[in-house]
Amino acid sequence: MTTTLEKIDDTTVKLTVSLTEDEIKPTMDHAYKHVAEQVNIPGFRKGKVPARILEQRVGKGAIIEHAVNDGLPQWYGAAVEETGIKPLAQPEIEVTKVPLEDGTELEFTATVEVRPEFELPALDTLTVEVEAATVSDEDVEERLTNLRERFGTLKTVDRPAADGDFVTIDLAAEVDGSAVDSVQGTSYQIGAGNMLEGIDEALTGLSADEETTFRAPLAAGDQAGVEADVKVKVTAVKTRELPEADDEFAQLASEFDTIAELTEDLKGQAAKIKANNQAVEARAKLLEVLAAAASFELPAKVIENEVHHHLEQENRLEDDEHRAEVTEQATTALREQILLDSLAESLEIEVEQNELLEYLINASRQYGMDPSEFIQQVEQAGQIPVMVTEVARSKAAAYALRRVAVKDTTGTVVDLSSAIGSIEDETPAEAESA
Repeated sequence: MTTTLEKIDDTTVKLTVSLTEDEIKPTMDHAYKHVAEQVNIPGFRKGKVPARILEQRVGKGAIIEHAVNDGLPQWYGAAVEETGIKPLAQPEIEVTKVPLEDGTELEFTATVEVRPEFELPALDTLTVEVEAATVSDEDVEERLTNLRERFGTLKTVDRPAADGDFVTIDLAAEVDGSAVDSVQGTSYQIGAGNMLEGIDEALTGLSADEETTFRAPLAAGDQAGVEADVKVKVTAVKTRELPEADDEFAQLASEFDTIAELTEDLKGQAAKIKANNQAVEARAKLLEVLAAAASFELPAKVIENEVHHHLEQENRLEDDEHRAEVTEQATTALREQILLDSLAESLEIEVEQNELLEYLINASRQYGMDPSEFIQQVEQAGQIPVMVTEVARSKAAAYALRRVAVKDTTGTVVDLSSAIGSIEDETPAEAESA
């Protein structure tokens, strides 16, 4: 097989692949056999029809077409491996020569968008800046308040509802005078922002047995997004009373005997969360630094197809404002994927079976599925290679962050080892390759 590579632009190439008669013979033989099993010709058993008779009945062109359709994925894959390109989309295939006569070659072209080529900077020359992770008294107090709220009790009060209060309400929505939805006796916390747009303003100031009407887009159902007239009636106003933050509460809400011990533990929890947040921020900043240092063009059709697919699923193909938002998101995501894939390649990242398994188990939890069932579905869908790629990207980011300088906004060196591990955690072979 002979393959030539033509660079059309920074993100698009054209492969021209030629195969000799001998090279396509196994595929042609399979095509003859398969077609022979599908036709009935008097005097011959299925699968035993001579090639010459078969060509007379169905035409050699039909057999060649069958062979080409069967062989193209393998031939294209071999051409990709030979040239070392990194396709980012499905190729546009065109068969340019067909071996209708003995001794002639098969030729096809494959035009495809590929990962652009660029140079990554040396990791030890990079600095990533993140926010400082200082735990304040307010951070600890917030966590303590959240814990107290879990053990709080609701008490009915005789006053107008205010922000943070819990109200029991009846709702009725109408569109153009026709009732579309109603609920009775539902509980809502003013300020939660998880019900109808404008409901917080409507409820504030209402006492029990008072009602008002406001306009808002419906949040769900067949008419989601449609403006409706919403009548809301308050039937009760309640406030949450919190338990005192004392030793008795500490014993009730935790394994600690004193409020001082509980507070110290909450401080440690806050510090851990801030450290994890620093690691997440550092990953994002790393990609920003790499993108600034390694300029490259992005394949336009890949982004266009992704945006079209996204909008089509949402039935919002005509929404130009949303299209702009999705295009920006798709552009950022693709740039980050390309950077991480190149980083994984340069660091010679390999994904171990236990790492893939851990990723799949964590993913199954996010979907609320049994791990075995989730893994089986992923395998059946042929998505294991996609999962391997995601693990490689995460691993590459962690490896890179262990090698760049990470500092906070005060100039202090940040230790991310509790979140991403350290170079000492890597095997000698991994550390040497990176």
